[in-house]
Amino acid sequence: MFIYPWITLVAIIWLQAVNGTNTTFPAYSSALKSRLGISQLNLNNLAVASDLGKVFGWCSGLALIHLPLWLVLIVGAAIGAFGYGVQFLFLTTKISTVEYWQAFLLCVIAGNSICWINTVCYVAAMQKFPDEHGIVISLTTSYSGISAKVYIAMAEVILGKTNPNNKSIYLLLNSLVPLATAIIVLPVLHDTTSVVGDEKKVGLSSMFFMAGLTGAYAILTTTVPEFITIKQRMPMAILLGMIMSTCLVPLLLKARFNIASKNKVTTIHEVTKRTVEEVREEGQMEERKGREYRVWDLVRSLEFWLYFGVYGCGGTLGLVYANNLGQIAQSRGVSEAALVSISSSFGFFGKLGSALLSSLASRRKHVVSKTASLAMLMVPMTISFFLLLIPSKIFLLAGTAIIGMSTGAITSLAVSITSELFGFKHFAINHNLLVANIPIGSFLFGYIAARIYDSRGGEVHRVCNGVWCFHQTFLIWGFICAVGTALSFVLYYRTSRSHQASSLS
Repeated sequence: MFIYPWITLVAIIWLQAVNGTNTTFPAYSSALKSRLGISQLNLNNLAVASDLGKVFGWCSGLALIHLPLWLVLIVGAAIGAFGYGVQFLFLTTKISTVEYWQAFLLCVIAGNSICWINTVCYVAAMQKFPDEHGIVISLTTSYSGISAKVYIAMAEVILGKTNPNNKSIYLLLNSLVPLATAIIVLPVLHDTTSVVGDEKKVGLSSMFFMAGLTGAYAILTTTVPEFITIKQRMPMAILLGMIMSTCLVPLLLKARFNIASKNKVTTIHEVTKRTVEEVREEGQMEERKGREYRVWDLVRSLEFWLYFGVYGCGGTLGLVYANNLGQIAQSRGVSEAALVSISSSFGFFGKLGSALLSSLASRRKHVVSKTASLAMLMVPMTISFFLLLIPSKIFLLAGTAIIGMSTGAITSLAVSITSELFGFKHFAINHNLLVANIPIGSFLFGYIAARIYDSRGGEVHRVCNGVWCFHQTFLIWGFICAVGTALSFVLYYRTSRSHQASSLS
């Protein structure tokens, strides 16, 4: 039945919306730091541990060879439930003692769970939408950018805004919500039907439209004073309802299909026209195919190392900034939830924007290359780090929004850039080599911030307050991002000739 792939798409969106559990770390990191009695440097290592879990993401791919899709999903959700659940019990003193190395291991386990659910989402998208899987993956992964906002919304619906100090709620939600969502969508993954018919354009356009509305509402509830001062739970409940309302799209498509099937008369001309268009699209896809890089070819390629450097100084640096939002908000006297919400909401739009670029690139012959888009995203991100040096909350919020949007777009574009530059055949291995810089960058860039923070914080409480806590860090991060920007233009220059050649052909 043609409606099943669209139901699967809704299931993937729901999973991605709750799978960014690591993005809530800044919301409870200060409480965890206090409970463990550790320094900022050791807290940074816990954030690195979460990223380190992604290094073992290949386990989910190996499991998928031997296990059905639904079982891989349950295993991943159960791993996350254990990793976050034990942390919740510790933070609420249900468990009296957790050693630092045990907390580190729990963060690795929790971070690894994200890879399992991502693997299921990617494979399900490829199975259900074989011709549009790139666009579908970009669309659905954009919802992971709003995960922090979703969890903050859930926390406020449960507790209200009158009890913002209960940080353990985020660990409880991280533990239970992905597992509950996995159980709910489990029956959908048993179906193996691929999308057919002429409803793809209408369905995907509807999903993009709903995603745009959801992101816009998320930003309004974060930035508009009228929404911020509302004490009722209604605004956050509406946000959750908007995400759940994506299930209406399959129903509308089914109704549209039933009406069209009664009235539509397909002519030979229409069939021929569709066939010609399909052949033309297949020809364009063949033209886009370039050299297929193996691992050995990749590591000898200057383009790869330029790309590796750009991603490390851009996307990874943005993720490190997000991991430190808890202490940044605390030092500047800003609400942690508000700052995380801004980063999450604008990150969502960054990811969604890259999905729209992918959609346009698949339909138009002359488009801006993805490496050019990458370079253009690096420029405002670099400027934003220097804006953070200004001792004003307005610049802090604006800089966070720009960094969040740029990071979201860069991490989403990276999937397409890897396949565009180095081919599709060995994409999984090649892209995993690229994202290996996340734990490396998380450690190095986070270490810089932690050392500076600890040197300016008190020896007893290990808390730093004021603009100067992160002033030197932002300056260093800004120069690192500037290096990444320069590398991005070098990468664009080296790849622009091949892009122009493919556009003219």
